[in-house]
Amino acid sequence: MRALQVLFGLIPFLYAKRPNIVFILTDDLDVAMGGMTPLEKTRRLLGEAGATFSNAFASTPICCPSRSTILSGRYQHNTKVLNNTVDGNCSSQAWQDNIEPSTIGARLQPLGYKTFYAGKYLNMYGLKRSPGGVGHVPKGWDSWNALVGNSRYYNYSISRNGKEEKHGDDFNKDYLTNLVANDSVAFINSMKADTPFFMIVAPPAPHEPWDSDPKYADLYQNLTAPRDNQQWNIHRADAHWVVRNVPNPMSETSTKWSDNAYRSRWRCLKSVDDLVESIMNALNETQMLDDTYIMFSSDHGYHTGQFSLPYDKRQPYEFDLRIPLLIRGPNVKPNSTIPYPVSTVDFAPTILDLANQNSKKLRFEDTNFDGESFKTLLNGSVDTSWRQNLLIEYHGEGLNDPATVYNCPGLGPGVSECVPDCVCDDASNNTFACVRRQIYSENLNLTDDLVYCEFVDKENFIEVYNLIEDPAQLKNLRGTLDPTMLEDLNMQLIELSSCTGEECSTLDVPPFRVDFDRTHEKEETIQNDHIF
Repeated sequence: MRALQVLFGLIPFLYAKRPNIVFILTDDLDVAMGGMTPLEKTRRLLGEAGATFSNAFASTPICCPSRSTILSGRYQHNTKVLNNTVDGNCSSQAWQDNIEPSTIGARLQPLGYKTFYAGKYLNMYGLKRSPGGVGHVPKGWDSWNALVGNSRYYNYSISRNGKEEKHGDDFNKDYLTNLVANDSVAFINSMKADTPFFMIVAPPAPHEPWDSDPKYADLYQNLTAPRDNQQWNIHRADAHWVVRNVPNPMSETSTKWSDNAYRSRWRCLKSVDDLVESIMNALNETQMLDDTYIMFSSDHGYHTGQFSLPYDKRQPYEFDLRIPLLIRGPNVKPNSTIPYPVSTVDFAPTILDLANQNSKKLRFEDTNFDGESFKTLLNGSVDTSWRQNLLIEYHGEGLNDPATVYNCPGLGPGVSECVPDCVCDDASNNTFACVRRQIYSENLNLTDDLVYCEFVDKENFIEVYNLIEDPAQLKNLRGTLDPTMLEDLNMQLIELSSCTGEECSTLDVPPFRVDFDRTHEKEETIQNDHIF
């Protein structure tokens, strides 16, 4: 009899409802340049009520490769998604066959989750150049409401469970951020209390073309891109080819482009703030809020005038790599700040770990993730064993025909993302891999903070920054560091750049501390030749 009582007592535990998980994924939202400032409701509802990660990074500073990493928990060198084109494997046949079937939605469905996706998916998704077109619904999603192509606010199509739904320019019916919010609320309201659900809510903001809700169109009229930092509109003679060849100072046209981008992005974000509030209200009204984790983040950061780059992403600097990460939910310590470095490669394993409430920490061999779950950090625990090194990867895009480069003489071939006054933000030789390292002591003091990058170009260019002494990344130390330190960093980058699964977090590389006082007198001369 006693054995039966024990058995029946375990039944509620074994069949306890798993938590709901809502992941709100913005597009191009920076944190280094004040991007979270207009999101007042989001900071209150999620940040003050949950945890804020102060050192969250994108593993690649570009949309489609980053979203592929977020969905799969794998680094770019394992997803093989190089850039935003089908030729770069963005929503290609290889992606659909090899990676897409094991993304986070497909992993949660077998656990009993109802899954929902709304908004931007991958830049080339649903287009005629992408296999399956609008009719392609990736494995793992019960409710599929994905934008066709790249971020837009009007005049777009979505794939609603494989059927094309066209939208025009009527704000009340078509404004995409609001459509995503309404679809998300409707899904929450349709759910039964005993069925767990997982949602990815992916509004287009603050990606260009920066169409805002008309009621926010007059906000921030006098706002300009921040001038009160050391990076604004300066020339970097010791940086890689793209950055050191940007005209300085910026032209009046470029400055206006930067300021317009900055204020327009903030206006778009006000609707994202409303979206967060509407989702939180729906969860509260259905009495599911206490059983739900809500995550808020971005695919990468952004810049508006830093190092004289008018606006975009794609660079290995903090403004393009740092992203917001706020999490609220069961057992998450309210109003807490978590300093440990985490990456977009960690999102999928963390979400799956949160879903497995009754299990121990997920094992790498069971998941094939390159990232690591940070669930154990959410209650405010100190973890001196937390991974210290992150990998950053990017594969530059360059146009082959110089005549197509915005009629800019002398810039092509090999450059792209050029604004009308012929300032280009990308090039074929803007291809790099970096080690991003942060080490914390037991009392959470930051003892090491560095980034080491190698470029795939004819110079074999290297950039190294000590962010404790130089947080603005103004002095490249590559010509002054002890060669043995550069060799150690090079070996670690080689290991990370080919890692798979558990070894990405537990590489057997001897730890060392970079001594930035051990320098050489030699400073290398950098040429401004067009090198590819």
